[in-house]
Amino acid sequence: MTGNVLGKLCSTMWECDIILSDKSIFLITTAEGTRVTPAGQLRHRWCSMVWAACSDDGCLIFPDIDECVLGIHNCGGSFVCENKPGSFRCRPKVKCITGFTQDSHGNCIGKTRIPITCSRGYHANAQGDACVDVDECLVGSHRCGAGQICHNLPGSYRCECQTGYQYDAMHKVCNDVNECWRFSGRLCSQTCVNTPGSYHCSCTSGFSLGPDGKNCDDINECEKKPCSQECANIFGSYQCYCRQGYYLKEDGHTCEDIDECSQNMGNLCSFQCVNVIGSYQCACPPDGYVMAANGRTCKDVDECATGSHNCSIGQSCYNLQGGFRCLSFDCPHNYNKVTDTRCERVNCPPNALECLSSPLRITYYQLSYQTNIIVPAQIFRIGPSPAYSGDHIVLRITKGNNEGFFSTRKLNSHTGAVYLNRQVREPRDFVIDVEMRLLRQGTFTSFLARIYVFITSSHM
Repeated sequence: MTGNVLGKLCSTMWECDIILSDKSIFLITTAEGTRVTPAGQLRHRWCSMVWAACSDDGCLIFPDIDECVLGIHNCGGSFVCENKPGSFRCRPKVKCITGFTQDSHGNCIGKTRIPITCSRGYHANAQGDACVDVDECLVGSHRCGAGQICHNLPGSYRCECQTGYQYDAMHKVCNDVNECWRFSGRLCSQTCVNTPGSYHCSCTSGFSLGPDGKNCDDINECEKKPCSQECANIFGSYQCYCRQGYYLKEDGHTCEDIDECSQNMGNLCSFQCVNVIGSYQCACPPDGYVMAANGRTCKDVDECATGSHNCSIGQSCYNLQGGFRCLSFDCPHNYNKVTDTRCERVNCPPNALECLSSPLRITYYQLSYQTNIIVPAQIFRIGPSPAYSGDHIVLRITKGNNEGFFSTRKLNSHTGAVYLNRQVREPRDFVIDVEMRLLRQGTFTSFLARIYVFITSSHM
């Protein structure tokens, strides 16, 4: 084989290197299969349905090559490679139905179109070769009423009521379910309000709906300070109340000061009541009184005992309710001062009728009463001390009763009394002389009581 080298044959692996005109191909047959790699131009021809590589001197014959396995076929994606002895064939993957033929790409091309008849609830697809389900819910061809939900089914659909509605088979409508009536007392702790398709719970004044949407929680209204003073939260509401000295107004929220002094709330103060915010205070006259420990009563100041008077050394201080008097107890001529309040007559000369008729003794007395004293009132008693059987007295007011406020009265043979007959409406000072003539053993003896009567105000 001059000029062309046919190469060598390999026994077991069928490995042959064929060099023709300095151009080669490689055929490799192994357990995994047979592979052919061309390396240049090679003249070939069919020889007895086998592959042969030929030169001018003859053919080198190889076994059949499976192009489908080796992947050296040219079948498209719509075809399946089918190996043939010495060749292969491309077979379509999909067979066309009647009325269609397949082109070189595997597509079905219709020669004549046969209409497809689909049953109710289906329609032909875009290719017209199959029936597909009609989604009545999507295209809106269903007959579900208002408040109903459309559910598509193969070849049909179903109408269902929304949650909270019940189907009325007779009228073919969905009616709202009144959950508040159907489940009375079980849905809400207080008030159930029906709504289309549902319900909600509500609470009365003083409560708020809890997180569970069912129970009502008490509202602490006092946190918003609705009262002017004190607030007490109660279940479902609240109550305003006031501190001592205030009263709650009709609005139920505002506290107003109580004017205790004008409310006729009893004798709060002995002299004067002064209203202050939330309370009251008692006051006393500016002179002659101080407030007692109870804060209500005015206590007289005894100027004579405390030394706060302005009486001279020769005067006697007499304390009155709310004041004092400076009194002078001077004895007349022919009298000696035996005590601070008593004067006694000196011995009279014989036949000195004026001296003998004057009182044997002059005694000073001080009496104090208020303007509200009930009249007639016995204010003074007089009589001999000691008294003896057979004594008789005679009383008369000899001085200081020009207006007739006073009178005397004999109580028994040896006792008499002085009375205040008329009401003295204003504070006033009186000095009256009361003479008592004592008849004892046939002889009259005269005694004089000089009485200072001080009428002070009952209202301080």
